[in-house]
Amino acid sequence: MIGVSTYLEPVARWGPWELPAALLPADYHRLVQRAGGTALLLPPDPAPGAARAVVERLDGVVVAGGPDVDPARYGAERDPRTGPPAHERDAWEAALIAAALDADVPLLGVCRGMQLMNVVLGGTLLQHLDGHAGAPGTWETHPVRPVPGTRLAELLGPGSPEVKTHHHQAVDRLAEGLVVCARAGDGTVEAVELPSADFALGVQWHPEAGEDLRLMEELVARAAARRSGAPGVDLPEIDPGPEFLDG
Repeated sequence: MIGVSTYLEPVARWGPWELPAALLPADYHRLVQRAGGTALLLPPDPAPGAARAVVERLDGVVVAGGPDVDPARYGAERDPRTGPPAHERDAWEAALIAAALDADVPLLGVCRGMQLMNVVLGGTLLQHLDGHAGAPGTWETHPVRPVPGTRLAELLGPGSPEVKTHHHQAVDRLAEGLVVCARAGDGTVEAVELPSADFALGVQWHPEAGEDLRLMEELVARAAARRSGAPGVDLPEIDPGPEFLDG
């Protein structure tokens, strides 16, 4: 059972209806299914303790890509090129990340999800860089170089895989405990992992937009092993930061 974070939009339309909706691009749940998992969609829940209660019932967690993380979460002034804040989503996904890390539930952060992992653990973000996003609604493709000796390098093997990407922010100061496990040709951090966890990986690219199943297959395999009762790793409890909601 792999939970995937979703987000709220004020208006979505189907047929004659226009209503608020919790949304997620279908490529995410299809990737989980193609890798052998069962996907559960996780809408934001502001109730105290909701994220921990949900994660306790899951075997794995995926935090999806999306808008910029609010710079206030890592103590920075807002760059004019940073997008508008998504307070409710930041709070929900930060709580999911903290709960997954506390319980050592296998975790994959995608693009924004990787950036938020770094912020939750105490790191900061570079609010703008050029050359990693094409036209709106399109993917850029470029190679990434796994760092030798990391779990990601072991998983992906030799070479520089081509990945789908679309982002204008990236990891700046790396959080304590995380290690960089892949970079782009210009040195941009493309993946991070937490060696002290059973499986906690963040990638700047979008595996759901490609055909390579290896990352999700590994998440599903670790999730299955956890369900079967394989021993995990005891980790300190993590504070996701203030949970604040609009209104």
